[in-house]
Amino acid sequence: MLIRAFGKQDVPQMCAIWNEIVLSDKAFPQTELLEESKAYIFFLSQTYCAVAVEEDKVRGFSVLHPNGIGHCQENANASYAVEKSQRGRHIGKILVQDSLGTAKRLGFHNLQLNAVVASNTSAIHLYEELGFIGLGTLREGYKHNDGTYEDLKLFYYHL
Repeated sequence: MLIRAFGKQDVPQMCAIWNEIVLSDKAFPQTELLEESKAYIFFLSQTYCAVAVEEDKVRGFSVLHPNGIGHCQENANASYAVEKSQRGRHIGKILVQDSLGTAKRLGFHNLQLNAVVASNTSAIHLYEELGFIGLGTLREGYKHNDGTYEDLKLFYYHL
């Protein structure tokens, strides 16, 4: 598995994975699909995006950017996406570890995860295994497409 900076050629596959996650209604806060025509500009506008590539196929990716502005801009935020058929292969773990190293190299002091859906137990387990510290629970912080709510877990990792 090769982890590298994303390129324009990766965008169609990244967009497909992103939209797969949005449609699953279980992880990303976004509700609208990402249009391929706008995806390159979106990914390029982030501080850093990495792709996990195997046999010329994007299996997952990470998005890294500041979590705040001004006095809080040294705290990063990240999102991780792994193609559904590739989950369970530790691709997410590789992407998280890569983003921790990248965030530190870019001068961030912390990596904060603002919106981990409580039912995403595999992600929660991974973050705890890697040493992220839980900040607490945001009660009913995630609204599902059917109108029901679920708690969010917040985590951070000091770089």
